[in-house]
Amino acid sequence: MLPRSYRQQRISRARGFSLIEIVVAMIIGLLSMIIIMQVLGVFQNQKQATSTGNDATTNGSIALNGLQRDLQQSGYGISTFNLLGCNVLLRTGVTVTGLAPVTIYPAGMASPPIPAGDANSDMLMVVYGNASGAVINDLFTGASTALAYPVQTPAAFTALDQVIGVPQARPAPCNLTLAQVSSTPASSVPVTGGVGGLFIGDTLANLGASPKIRIYAVRNGNLTMCDYTVSKCDDTSKASPLDSTVWVPVASNIVSLKAQYGRDTTPLGTKAFYLADTYDQTTPTTQCGWLRALAVRIALVARSAQPDTKSGYVPTPVAPTWAGTANPIVLTATPMPSANFTWQNYRYKVFQTIVPLRNITWNGVQPGC
Repeated sequence: MLPRSYRQQRISRARGFSLIEIVVAMIIGLLSMIIIMQVLGVFQNQKQATSTGNDATTNGSIALNGLQRDLQQSGYGISTFNLLGCNVLLRTGVTVTGLAPVTIYPAGMASPPIPAGDANSDMLMVVYGNASGAVINDLFTGASTALAYPVQTPAAFTALDQVIGVPQARPAPCNLTLAQVSSTPASSVPVTGGVGGLFIGDTLANLGASPKIRIYAVRNGNLTMCDYTVSKCDDTSKASPLDSTVWVPVASNIVSLKAQYGRDTTPLGTKAFYLADTYDQTTPTTQCGWLRALAVRIALVARSAQPDTKSGYVPTPVAPTWAGTANPIVLTATPMPSANFTWQNYRYKVFQTIVPLRNITWNGVQPGC
């Protein structure tokens, strides 16, 4: 028979962990879980900040690429010298003021024709046609009527083309009308919505069947676009609250658009013409002024979708910068996704480029310009 002390030792061992041992183990396990959750939370915040920063990069690059593509086409079909800066009636109740390849509406304009976008963000109007004929600007060979435009090469026009009759002697004020080719031309170009009073020597500009008059604006922290040819972009009721069927979202989390004209300010004969030496937001008011607007410098500011809340993060009050220092990026009034964070808690990426307006040079050097 085993000794009593040995039997008691075996019974004690068979009883398992004591209450104190279990409590200590639970405390260690809870502490481990707390540490693991904290580490996981920090990792998740860093992951979100990094991934949303990548999203901002993607959104910004795609938005800039699309905007740059439109700017490169701007001016096609409207390069007639006497058409630059004219007001064009698109349809009843809808008039584009100052038709030009690119028009900049600076932030804070007193009374822009287009409803202002987000605070401290500019707007752009980009205009170009898509005519497929060999002749973009044809000469009149006789007097026009509201239903027919006699021109030198009527076969260069096709049904549904959008056309503008441009007088050789520029009217003041310059108010013109967009008409549509109603059927296949024969001896003249049949139109609907045309005007009389155009004569030999005047010009018929062809914008094609689907011209684009696009307004780009940042609204509610997103880049949006309105096409003047199908929507009434100057209708304030469509901008606030935002009607997404009129102001179509192009890219999300774009919080600022900045733009400047690249203009040639040198006198003729001083050095080579068609060289942008000044960048500003001074909109030309004359035909010669539009001929000297040779480029557009633009910048888009993309923002991360999630705030950066990692441990030790200190928000910086300095906004990102771009080349147009005279028109700085200001984010203090930018709409925030959450009221719990300020603009400093987000990551930003600036995308900028200079786009030459090549189609404007088709006019060559005009006398007096």
